[in-house]
Amino acid sequence: MKLHELHYTEGARKERKRVGRGTSSGHGKTSTRGQKGQGARSGGGKKPGFEGGQTPLFMRLPKRGFTNVNRKEFAIVNVEDLNKFEANAVVDFEALKAAGLVKKELDGLKILGNGELSVALTVKANKFSASAVKAIEAAGGKTEVI
Repeated sequence: MKLHELHYTEGARKERKRVGRGTSSGHGKTSTRGQKGQGARSGGGKKPGFEGGQTPLFMRLPKRGFTNVNRKEFAIVNVEDLNKFEANAVVDFEALKAAGLVKKELDGLKILGNGELSVALTVKANKFSASAVKAIEAAGGKTEVI
């Protein structure tokens, strides 16, 4: 197969519907909106979830729980994952991102104490669990809260 032999699959590319371009186009005059009514008006139409005046499903279903709008979401790393780094290295968000342990910073970085640490490191993060601090200091490292 060569580049000049490549073609789109039949039906993969579709021309957009051009409305209001004269009667012979088949989409002229009312521009596929029909005669009168809410959908024919400018700015008209129904909002998502509208059920013709019937109480919408999302209002009929029971509501449970609570969503805290001020919730902070932390990028989480376990102590056992820090064994990737060399001894006496400074581990911060950039180092963790380069190592592929975190993707986004979100609202900060939190180190959890799951696993064993066998390397002495200086770890800089927004939060540490108590067990993480113990594990890092037991391996001869230091923790710094940013």
